[in-house]
Amino acid sequence: MNYAISPEEILQERIKELSCLYDVSSIIVQHEGTVLEALEKIGIVLKNAWRYPSAAIVELKLDAYYYTTAAIPSTTFFQEAVFTIFDETLGFVKVHYPADQFSANHFLNDEQKLLDRVASDINLFYERHLNKGKEELLRRSLERVDRMAILGEITAGIAHELNTPLGNILGFAEFINENSLEKQSKMDSSKIIKAAVYSREVVKKLLFFSCEMPQHMKRVKVIPIVLEALSLLGPNFKKASLEIVTDFDNDDLEAQLDPIQFMQLLFNILINAIYVSAPNASIAIKIYSKSSDFFIEIADSGVGIDPEIKAKIFEPFFTTKPLGEGSGLGLSVVHGIVKSHRGTITTYNNQPQGTVFQVCLPLSTN
Repeated sequence: MNYAISPEEILQERIKELSCLYDVSSIIVQHEGTVLEALEKIGIVLKNAWRYPSAAIVELKLDAYYYTTAAIPSTTFFQEAVFTIFDETLGFVKVHYPADQFSANHFLNDEQKLLDRVASDINLFYERHLNKGKEELLRRSLERVDRMAILGEITAGIAHELNTPLGNILGFAEFINENSLEKQSKMDSSKIIKAAVYSREVVKKLLFFSCEMPQHMKRVKVIPIVLEALSLLGPNFKKASLEIVTDFDNDDLEAQLDPIQFMQLLFNILINAIYVSAPNASIAIKIYSKSSDFFIEIADSGVGIDPEIKAKIFEPFFTTKPLGEGSGLGLSVVHGIVKSHRGTITTYNNQPQGTVFQVCLPLSTN
């Protein structure tokens, strides 16, 4: 096969290369489909830009995406350019010729320059694609933060409005209960007292969620509080036939906390874990520290959290429990406590099944 190229062919090749650059740019600018669809279009354009298009095979690999214009023979000669996205090599584009018909001499130097230019254009295209995904995640995150802030303001307002009338109801009901001689009045006032106390606990949870409860932060040892919570919940674990597994990397770990709120946080997550776990399963609690933070991980072996509701689990009054079995305030209280301690709470899938709640709190809030 003739390696030489005439002036007329050189001109034709330049025209093909310019057309290729124009077509690739148009695909990148106008494309609204998937990344793979864009790579398929670019692959076809590239194939037609080479000196021997009928024999050229274009191979594209970009991150998890892969495309070839035809099956690649076991032995080929090829030109190659790599994709570098955010300083990380994420793939390549190659143009192959079958080794039984061609040699490396059949490639033109200008074709390598063209391949490098196309790879650069694809780099920019994919960077924009990744940034668009990050922007969407950030937008959703900001929307959720705004929604939680609004809910916090609303719940705080409701809680403050309810506090005074509930105090009056409770006070008068206790007065009637103590001074009435009638059996029926005592029974009725006891029901009112019970309902008012329950309502006051709901108000307290609302204030926890909105971070309006007064805090008493002090330097305390973390593990004794955790062990006390596990001890108090011992009957619950026994009744549910569950085993508790602990893993503490430092029994003397100290942090600046509100001990009562921290206990409430542990209670709420553990009670949820007990509720979702099947009998004879285990619940694992792991505590460790890194740098200026410490982590609490509570892992259950339940059915896990449906991805569709994952963004809602910390919202007040949201619950998957049957009517009458939950107020939907447990995890919103946890969220409020974590927020007031300047920490974070996340969830991820347990293996082989279930959910892990991970709480990260600073060792010191000063």
